[in-house]
Amino acid sequence: MLKVYCYSRCTTCKKALKWLEDHGIDHTVIDIKSEHPDEKTLRKYYAMSGLPLKRFFNTSGILYRDLELSKKLPDMTEDEQLALLATDGMLVKRPLLVGDSFVLTGFREEEWKEKLL
Repeated sequence: MLKVYCYSRCTTCKKALKWLEDHGIDHTVIDIKSEHPDEKTLRKYYAMSGLPLKRFFNTSGILYRDLELSKKLPDMTEDEQLALLATDGMLVKRPLLVGDSFVLTGFREEEWKEKLL
C-alpha cells in the first residue's frame, strides 16, 4: 500500500491526492505535521529514493526560511541534515510518496505516472 505524507492545507498535496483518486490508486494518507517520519525512517526513504538529500527539504516553507537553511545546509553533514528533517514534518518536502521500492518527493505528475501507471 502506498503511503502519502501530506499536509492538509497544502494545495500541491491536494492536487496529488486528487490525482491518485482519479487514477484509482489505493493509498494511505499520513499527516506530515502530526505524524512526520523519524530519523531512521527518513534515512530509509532517502536511501530508497536515490535522490539528493536536498530534495527532501521543503525549501519554500516558512520554517526553512526562518531557520535560514539555505545558508546552513551546505555546511551540515548528511547525518545532521537527516536529524534536522526528523525534528519537524514541515521541513519535509511534500507530498512524500512512499511505495514498496521507491520514494518520490513533491508532486511531479510525470514522475508519478512513471512509477504508478
